[in-house]
Amino acid sequence: MIVGYVKTYQPETLTREQLDALPGLRVVEFGTNWCGYCLAAQPDIARAFELAGADALAHLKVEDGPGRPLGRSFRVKLWPTLIFMREGQELARLVRPGNADVIAEQLSLLLD
Repeated sequence: MIVGYVKTYQPETLTREQLDALPGLRVVEFGTNWCGYCLAAQPDIARAFELAGADALAHLKVEDGPGRPLGRSFRVKLWPTLIFMREGQELARLVRPGNADVIAEQLSLLLD
């Protein structure tokens, strides 16, 4: 599992069951590498990882789209969507987050 901020979305490789079974803390981010909203949010997401000291936090960046089962299992409708998880349980989510401070606050809550 990659830790710290990840730059590009990767093809879906995990099932929901596999993701839920992973131990520890993680942020699952759904979007695409060509999405304008996703591209615009990346500086804020990267900065939030820095602000929250989340360099050791697992960050899964999942390429999403119609009919992709992992995104549908989380009922993702807009990109980017960040899902904050602990031990397979969703604790919070941000949809099209507005700025780095909002994201960093959620990351800090996850790390506490």
